[in-house]
Amino acid sequence: MTPSATATAAVVARAPATEPAGGWHRAWRQARRRPASAVGAMVVLLFVAMAIGAPWIAGVDPLQTDWKQVRKAPTLAHPFGTDDLGRDTFSRVVWGSRISMQAGVFSILLAIAVGVPIGLVAGFYRGALDQVIMRLTDAWLAFPFLILAIGLVTIMGPSLMNATVAIGLGATPTYIRLTRGLVLATAAEDYVQGARALGAGDVRLMSRHVLPNIASSLLVQATISIPIAVIAEAVLSFLGLGVQPPAPSWGTMLNAAQQFLETAPWLAWWPGLAIFSLTLSFNLAGDGLRDLLDPRDY
Repeated sequence: MTPSATATAAVVARAPATEPAGGWHRAWRQARRRPASAVGAMVVLLFVAMAIGAPWIAGVDPLQTDWKQVRKAPTLAHPFGTDDLGRDTFSRVVWGSRISMQAGVFSILLAIAVGVPIGLVAGFYRGALDQVIMRLTDAWLAFPFLILAIGLVTIMGPSLMNATVAIGLGATPTYIRLTRGLVLATAAEDYVQGARALGAGDVRLMSRHVLPNIASSLLVQATISIPIAVIAEAVLSFLGLGVQPPAPSWGTMLNAAQQFLETAPWLAWWPGLAIFSLTLSFNLAGDGLRDLLDPRDY
């Protein structure tokens, strides 16, 4: 073996092992770097598990009344106390998580399903079509999100489905503008122009080269939008425009509790704490997801 080969082998032998860059390793490293985001993600998973397992976790029918247990303080039998009809507050909070998660997730899925294709077309084709779409989007955004949702529910009628649709339509212009901006930046990249030069059609360019590269940004935005949708559903239900009694919704529970704030404040504690915890945890998880998907961190 020549001296140069021996020296090279020695350097290779002394070189430290390359740190693995797998997805799970990055997630673990991100969790250690930002523990608040990791805690937020775990709390979100707990709420998801609670929503899915509500029939088994609650233990008591949320609609069952007991006139002997009206507005009782928290006890072992009723950890969160009872409401003005003697219904178990813990059971109603647990079942309310299912309603809030449904409204939050499905409304944002609707906004994505409507807004992303429109923004994709506007950003990809530009020109007069882009101008028309964006002027209509600006007019759409001129209406405050919550006011627009209230107006739509007033027209369609109060129900969980109508509230979900109204919230989704209210969030749609945000995804139109975001998608358009991302497409404008991505479509100018060399790999997209190269694929176009090789004869790739518009549909293939959008579906195979543009959309996959903006999906991570859309996912982060969805994670941040869901808690806003949850709050919007709670507000609509509080105003009597969302879920209707006796269905257990956090918003309707707060509405019913407002007249007992002095005599039975725990009726407002638990749904309020649930809304606060869910929205905060989603925002923390969204911040962590944004950093995790940031390509500059690889």
